[in-house]
Amino acid sequence: MTTQNLQPLESLGPMPKIDNPADLAPGRKEYLEARELLDNGKYTEAAMGFHNALRAFEEAGDRIGAANAADRLGDACMGREEWAMALANFERAFAVCVAEEDSFSQLSLNKKMARCLRKLGQTAKALAVYDDMLEHYRLTKNPKGAVDTLDAIAETSMEAGDRAGAAAAWRAAAGVHKNFKHTAAAEELLHKAEAAERG
Repeated sequence: MTTQNLQPLESLGPMPKIDNPADLAPGRKEYLEARELLDNGKYTEAAMGFHNALRAFEEAGDRIGAANAADRLGDACMGREEWAMALANFERAFAVCVAEEDSFSQLSLNKKMARCLRKLGQTAKALAVYDDMLEHYRLTKNPKGAVDTLDAIAETSMEAGDRAGAAAAWRAAAGVHKNFKHTAAAEELLHKAEAAERG
């Protein structure tokens, strides 16, 4: 499947009503039912549904369907605060997105993986994921994404006890704001950087 034909993971939404559920592709019925459960905060039931959908997609050789199911299974695990399991599922989906050269879905998954890594106390790995995200935002010329990621890098650095790293990230984010003449936002981040350096 070419990148142009690849449906981004985050874009897969509810399908129109189908009169005969037997007409759905393998795994699709389970997936759609699990999406509804996830939307209603029923994380355990949703996880079971996504797991079943994932197996059906894999058996049918539907890699994109499997990636979507793994992504949503990760969401259900996050809802249950099962961070390691969520991370494993996001990584599974991420591998498909890399193979399909789908950088925007990779970015969406990177955000979730970084959150899981932080919850697991794996700050060095989280920072590596944020570096990948920064590169994406640099290539796509997205200053807002870069600033948000630099802020996340600063917070993660603080969690790791690296005040100098946090200050450097906040200063870099302030520099982006300064380039766009967002004076108040730049000053706020510079104050954060100075506070981090003072300890």
